[in-house]
Amino acid sequence: MKIYKKENVYDAGLDRIRYLFDEFENVVVSFSGGKDSTIVLNLALKVAEEKGRLPLKVLFLDQEAEWQAVIDYIEDVFDDPRVDPMWLQIPFKIFNASSNVKQWITAWEDGVETMRPRHPIAKTENVYGTDRFFDLFPAIAKYHYPEGNMCFLAGVRAEESPRRYLAMTEALTYKDITWGKQLDKKNDLYTFYPVYDWSYTDVWKAIHDNNWQYTKVYDYQYMHGVPIRNMRVSNLHHETALNVLFYLQEVEQETWVKLTRRMTGINTAGKLKDDYFVKDLPFMFRDWLEYRDHLTENLVQDHNVKEKFKKTWRVQDERYEGMKHIKDLYKAQINTILANDVDLTKLKNFTEKPDVLNWKKWKQGITNKYSDKNKYIHG
Repeated sequence: MKIYKKENVYDAGLDRIRYLFDEFENVVVSFSGGKDSTIVLNLALKVAEEKGRLPLKVLFLDQEAEWQAVIDYIEDVFDDPRVDPMWLQIPFKIFNASSNVKQWITAWEDGVETMRPRHPIAKTENVYGTDRFFDLFPAIAKYHYPEGNMCFLAGVRAEESPRRYLAMTEALTYKDITWGKQLDKKNDLYTFYPVYDWSYTDVWKAIHDNNWQYTKVYDYQYMHGVPIRNMRVSNLHHETALNVLFYLQEVEQETWVKLTRRMTGINTAGKLKDDYFVKDLPFMFRDWLEYRDHLTENLVQDHNVKEKFKKTWRVQDERYEGMKHIKDLYKAQINTILANDVDLTKLKNFTEKPDVLNWKKWKQGITNKYSDKNKYIHG
């Protein structure tokens, strides 16, 4: 249940960032070039100016396979004298969701032709003791701020998934704050999400009202009919962004050519378009369960990934046995296979939908007077 207050989200976001500037000696914006981090950047610049804390430290972890329009925007942001830039183009492993054969590449790998030359201001040596994306942020914080008392500000919103909503509203992270994540308790290192309760409409209203610059990727997506709520900016081969490949070749031809040279599976995914994710059950299978098992056995090439998927299917088959519209679960599992989503991001978003969670509670005997109205309740 949402509780609405008289304060609007714009003012609330500013107040949260003001509080963090008062609490932390070092505040760094973790910037991706997307609309949400654009909001955080501009709010933080406003607060930093109020408090005499300019230039504002801004971190961009470059994943190499980025939209050129994002890189153009990053350059404009880093040219701002109010910004103290940290542009990382360092080698680290990154997952390629478009391929079942070569699933991992090393971004900015030495000795290979990368998609772009390294930028003159970029740091290029990985001195952080890890080569995994999510592990890099706490490692970066600890390396550059060994004395602690530091926080990242990041543009993550609860609206985008049930998992995020729960993660940012359930448990205390720092004092009375739930909208954050502890990176290192001993060294007082955190990431906070000060616009966690914004809607996508709030985001675009703030950008429009303040005439803030944003990446033109969103204009491309609008022209190609992507619903405003579904617009995302991420690396070009992320498991939640494969649909980008369906129109990348039309709007950034040079980026498309460089990407297909750099990574396997991209060209196939981009050409399949609407046929990449299956909407109708292929005629040769009697049901979605049989189709799921066929894809698991024959499409997934990595043995460890295959076993992980099989174990997940076994657990979920038992947990959700008897659920009405069980085929929706099978479809989510199938999309997990087709997107090569080894982290099960898509599947977790499905199983943590409110109606699915209600069904699981009902099955466990935790029922309420509204549960029988839910479409996933046993028919």
